Amino acid sequence: VQLQASGGGLVQTGDSLRLSCAASRGSFSAYGMGWFRQAPGKEREFVAAIRRYGGTTSYADSVKGRFTISRDNAKKTGYLQMNNLKPDDTAVYYCAAGTPILSEIAATRGYHYWGQGTQVTVSS
Repeated sequence: VQLQASGGGLVQTGDSLRLSCAASRGSFSAYGMGWFRQAPGKEREFVAAIRRYGGTTSYADSVKGRFTISRDNAKKTGYLQMNNLKPDDTAVYYCAAGTPILSEIAATRGYHYWGQGTQVTVSS
Protein backbone atom coordinates (compact mmCIF):
# COMPACT_ATOMS: atom_id res chain seq x y z
CA VAL A 1 0.00 0.00 0.00
CA GLN A 2 1.24 3.50 -0.78
CA LEU A 3 0.56 6.38 1.57
CA GLN A 4 0.41 10.11 0.89
CA ALA A 5 0.30 12.48 3.85
CA SER A 6 -0.96 16.04 3.47
CA GLY A 7 -2.42 18.93 5.43
CA GLY A 8 0.62 20.31 7.19
CA GLY A 9 1.44 23.97 7.38
CA LEU A 10 2.53 26.95 9.44
CA VAL A 11 0.15 27.86 12.25
CA GLN A 12 0.20 29.77 15.52
CA THR A 13 0.00 28.42 19.04
CA GLY A 14 -3.53 27.34 19.82
CA ASP A 15 -4.53 26.79 16.20
CA SER A 16 -5.79 23.56 14.67
CA LEU A 17 -4.79 21.46 11.68
CA ARG A 18 -6.12 18.26 10.17
CA LEU A 19 -3.66 15.93 8.52
CA SER A 20 -4.80 13.38 5.97
CA CYS A 21 -3.22 10.14 4.85
CA ALA A 22 -4.50 8.81 1.53
CA ALA A 23 -3.80 5.17 0.71
CA SER A 24 -3.54 3.60 -2.71
CA ARG A 25 -2.48 0.30 -4.28
CA GLY A 26 -3.70 -1.96 -1.58
CA SER A 27 -6.32 -2.76 0.99
CA PHE A 28 -6.24 0.10 3.48
CA SER A 29 -8.67 -1.65 5.81
CA ALA A 30 -6.28 -4.57 6.17
CA TYR A 31 -3.90 -2.45 8.21
CA GLY A 32 -3.75 -0.55 11.40
CA MET A 33 -2.65 3.04 10.96
CA GLY A 34 -0.32 5.21 12.95
CA TRP A 35 0.97 8.74 12.99
CA PHE A 36 4.53 9.49 14.02
CA ARG A 37 6.52 12.70 14.04
CA GLN A 38 10.14 13.70 13.91
CA ALA A 39 11.55 17.02 14.99
CA PRO A 40 15.01 18.18 13.85
CA GLY A 41 17.73 16.33 15.70
CA LYS A 42 15.29 13.98 17.42
CA GLU A 43 14.17 10.41 16.99
CA ARG A 44 10.91 9.65 15.25
CA GLU A 45 8.25 9.36 17.93
CA PHE A 46 4.81 7.88 18.19
CA VAL A 47 1.82 10.21 18.10
CA ALA A 48 -1.33 8.12 17.67
CA ALA A 49 -2.63 4.84 16.28
CA ILE A 50 -5.92 3.32 15.27
CA ARG A 51 -6.83 -0.28 14.63
CA ARG A 52 -7.98 -1.59 11.27
CA TYR A 53 -11.68 -0.91 11.69
CA GLY A 54 -11.40 2.06 13.99
CA GLY A 55 -12.78 2.04 17.51
CA THR A 56 -9.57 1.33 19.38
CA THR A 57 -7.12 4.21 19.48
CA SER A 58 -3.89 4.98 21.27
CA TYR A 59 -2.15 8.30 21.90
CA ALA A 60 1.13 9.57 23.16
CA ASP A 61 0.73 11.31 26.50
CA SER A 62 1.95 14.57 24.99
CA VAL A 63 -1.04 14.78 22.61
CA LYS A 64 -3.85 13.17 24.62
CA GLY A 65 -6.89 15.40 24.77
CA ARG A 66 -5.63 17.57 21.88
CA PHE A 67 -5.22 15.18 18.93
CA THR A 68 -7.76 12.75 17.50
CA ILE A 69 -6.97 9.96 15.07
CA SER A 70 -9.66 8.57 12.79
CA ARG A 71 -10.07 6.73 9.52
CA ASP A 72 -12.56 6.28 6.72
CA ASN A 73 -11.91 2.90 5.14
CA ALA A 74 -14.37 3.57 2.31
CA LYS A 75 -12.29 6.59 1.31
CA LYS A 76 -9.01 4.80 2.10
CA THR A 77 -7.99 7.79 4.15
CA GLY A 78 -6.81 8.33 7.68
CA TYR A 79 -6.84 11.58 9.60
CA LEU A 80 -5.15 13.29 12.50
CA GLN A 81 -7.09 16.22 13.91
CA MET A 82 -4.72 18.40 15.90
CA ASN A 83 -6.18 21.05 18.21
CA ASN A 84 -4.55 23.53 20.57
CA LEU A 85 -1.22 23.17 18.82
CA LYS A 86 1.95 24.07 20.66
CA PRO A 87 5.47 24.93 19.46
CA ASP A 88 6.62 21.51 20.73
CA ASP A 89 4.34 19.92 18.14
CA THR A 90 6.57 21.27 15.37
CA ALA A 91 7.84 18.31 13.36
CA VAL A 92 7.50 16.36 10.16
CA TYR A 93 4.47 14.11 10.56
CA TYR A 94 4.42 10.68 8.98
CA CYS A 95 1.53 8.31 8.54
CA ALA A 96 2.18 4.60 8.56
CA ALA A 97 0.27 1.39 7.99
CA GLY A 98 0.95 -2.08 9.26
CA THR A 99 -0.11 -4.95 11.43
CA PRO A 100 1.53 -4.21 14.75
CA ILE A 101 0.95 -6.48 17.69
CA LEU A 102 -0.37 -4.69 20.75
CA SER A 103 3.09 -4.24 22.28
CA GLU A 104 4.39 -2.63 19.08
CA ILE A 105 1.54 -0.27 18.33
CA ALA A 106 3.68 2.73 19.32
CA ALA A 107 6.87 1.45 17.72
CA THR A 108 8.07 2.24 14.22
CA ARG A 109 8.97 -1.44 13.71
CA GLY A 110 5.29 -2.32 13.87
CA TYR A 111 4.55 -0.57 10.58
CA HIS A 112 5.49 -1.72 7.11
CA TYR A 113 4.39 1.21 4.97
CA TRP A 114 5.20 4.89 5.38
CA GLY A 115 4.08 8.11 3.77
CA GLN A 116 6.51 10.82 2.77
CA GLY A 117 5.80 13.17 5.66
CA THR A 118 4.18 16.57 5.96
CA GLN A 119 5.70 19.52 7.83
CA VAL A 120 3.84 21.07 10.74
CA THR A 121 5.30 24.26 12.18
CA VAL A 122 3.74 25.95 15.18
CA SER A 123 4.93 29.46 15.96
CA SER A 124 4.79 30.92 19.44
